[in-house]
Amino acid sequence: MYQPQAYRHWIKDSDLVSFNVVVKQTDLYIRARRNLKEKALKSVLKHRASLEKYIEHHPLFLTTLEPYQTEKDAPAIVKEMTKASQSAGVGPMAAVAGAIAEAVGKDLLPFSPEIIVENGGDIFLKILKKRLVGIYAGQSPFTGTIALEIKPEETPSGICTSSATIGHSLSLGSADAVIALSPSTPLADAIATAIGNVVKDAEDIPKAIEKAQRIEGLHGIVIIKDDKIAICGKVKIVPLS
Repeated sequence: MYQPQAYRHWIKDSDLVSFNVVVKQTDLYIRARRNLKEKALKSVLKHRASLEKYIEHHPLFLTTLEPYQTEKDAPAIVKEMTKASQSAGVGPMAAVAGAIAEAVGKDLLPFSPEIIVENGGDIFLKILKKRLVGIYAGQSPFTGTIALEIKPEETPSGICTSSATIGHSLSLGSADAVIALSPSTPLADAIATAIGNVVKDAEDIPKAIEKAQRIEGLHGIVIIKDDKIAICGKVKIVPLS
């Protein structure tokens, strides 16, 4: 059953067209210069089919929580998830939402110069003007009060969130939100999961930041636990008025 994400209604700009594409667990909210729903649906079905076929023959890919090694002839989306898995030190499915968001976003770019694809809190974006990405961190007082400021020259990029208090994704920690920024959306997704696993309470934040700084390909990270926030790397936070 489709369950609309409440935070999607925070978006106030009106220069892009919005539409949803839902296929099984994939729930995309897409913004583009025009309605590309039909093309987006074809893209989702294509990438999901290659991923599902691979999992059918390699069931460990679906279940392992450890970095995965794949074959040279594996589908492109599987290779991207595997690469992210190895860099972040988590299982490949930790990168699935980001991988699908990026794959669909890249498929749509020839038809719109600006594309924003959000998949359950994991975002691929290519923009032509400065945009704000609101931060949703469950019951934390930071929810709805601050945003990331993203500039066009910083894209295409991925902005992915892992949370132990929101949604159904697996987290071994208890952070309200870990937001990772990377040129690779699958990597941002995997890193957010890896760092989120470290944060059991606010005292773990410095240790989590240290671990994040050792991961190649990470541009910035935000960690929120209750009323505590830590920011590291190329991140600009602005208040949401």
